[in-house]
Amino acid sequence: MTTAGPDGERPAPAAPVRGGIDTPATWHRVHPASPLVRGWLALVAVYVVFGRDWLQNAVQSIADPGSRAPGPAALPVWVIVLVAVVPLAIVLVAFLASWWFTRYQVTADHVRINSGILFRQNRQARLDRVQAIDINQPLLARLLRLAELKFEVADAGESAMRLSFLRLDQTEQLRATILGRAAGVRGAADHPDVIPSAPERAVLVVPPHRVLGAAVFSGMTAWLVVAAVATLLPAVLSGQPLAVAAVIPVVFGAGTAYWAFFTRSFNFRVAHSPDGVRLHYGLLETHAQTVPPGRVQAVSVHAPLFWRPFGWHRVEMNVAGYGTSGGEQNARTVLLPVGTFDEVLEVLALVLPHPGVGDPVAIFRAGVHGTGTATGFTTAPRRARWLDPLAFRRNGYRHTKTALLVRTGRLTRRLAVVPHERTQSVALQQGPLQRRLNLAHVLLHSTAGPVKPVVPHLSADEARRLFTDQAVRAARARRLAGPEQWMLQNASPAAGDGVPDTDLPGPAPGDRS
Repeated sequence: MTTAGPDGERPAPAAPVRGGIDTPATWHRVHPASPLVRGWLALVAVYVVFGRDWLQNAVQSIADPGSRAPGPAALPVWVIVLVAVVPLAIVLVAFLASWWFTRYQVTADHVRINSGILFRQNRQARLDRVQAIDINQPLLARLLRLAELKFEVADAGESAMRLSFLRLDQTEQLRATILGRAAGVRGAADHPDVIPSAPERAVLVVPPHRVLGAAVFSGMTAWLVVAAVATLLPAVLSGQPLAVAAVIPVVFGAGTAYWAFFTRSFNFRVAHSPDGVRLHYGLLETHAQTVPPGRVQAVSVHAPLFWRPFGWHRVEMNVAGYGTSGGEQNARTVLLPVGTFDEVLEVLALVLPHPGVGDPVAIFRAGVHGTGTATGFTTAPRRARWLDPLAFRRNGYRHTKTALLVRTGRLTRRLAVVPHERTQSVALQQGPLQRRLNLAHVLLHSTAGPVKPVVPHLSADEARRLFTDQAVRAARARRLAGPEQWMLQNASPAAGDGVPDTDLPGPAPGDRS
């Protein structure tokens, strides 16, 4: 729906599917059903609070006519109207007002959203800073063929910009428009401002039985067994059966965690498009994420202890703006909830540049499951066993032409991969026991997210060497990195910068070429 701008200029006519450049006078509204999709729970809560006692008394009067409880017929008409109509009217007026005062526009360089009734909020985001864009469909929105468009800009965190709700086809077209302009592309010659949706190629699908098995054979199950035994044992020893009720909160909490994992990982699909990596998942509420090329700051591969007999792994990522707070944010950082090693390699190839080594499969396999220095990893010295007796032979790192690989953990094996140009900063850390043993940590700082690369317990000399070399590699790679608009051709290195061609980062697999 289209409306006039803030100065009263004449609005542009509404189009079935919009995608052109909006003028400063052109503003659009979200779908009129948006208040219902956002606020139906609040409406139900109002009736539960105000109508519960009345409904209970009505049922009691019908079951026992001789009771003094006032039934529906005993209540004045104005009371029934007050209870039934006034809350509905208040909620509808509030929701309709919020819908009326929410407007947006997409220009050649920015997205602007104005919202608020008493306290107005005007937000603006540069298209070339878009880090990721999602299409979310809660259950009611799916029934109405509506969707929410949510996109992140750098360091947006929980303040991501949202358009709730639009028609599904309109949402998909708006996503294509934002991603296309963020990439620096234009439409056809006859309609240069309208950018069609990019096709996608299916990469892999996670079957539901594997998701269920991953939930059952997880650390949550081990925690549930331990908590149940610790709760039930006092009841058995004391001979008081009522003490068994103490296990109910434990079971309820574990069931909630199981349900959250299953619903967020159900029907998980990974696809590739010129716009980047697309992730589809969800049971009742569906999500479609798009992460453009070069927006992934770091990736980690986990091989939990109870998953290793099945050969399962989990892949997570850092994306600027996602953060780590809240269940929704944590779900959005998952690149692969549970997959085989071959599937891990497939998704890594979508978001990371080519490592520039002769046998990348062997390198990544050694990073996830290997120990020692046979594959070129530099590991912690033997004296580190006093601080980390289980994993000191695994802890280590290896750098390639395009990324630094950090290998840690013994029970839960982890491999963190940070492209050189995505290294935000490097730090050395040394505690009192480490100083005694001449050891040190090397920390690679990335954007907020689940991946926190740390090379633990290196010898102090090796840690200082890694600290210096990685800072140089990161600065050089960032200087030679391509533009933010990934569809524009990379500029060639400036003459005389002294960097050989063999050190150039390889193109990301999602780049169009």
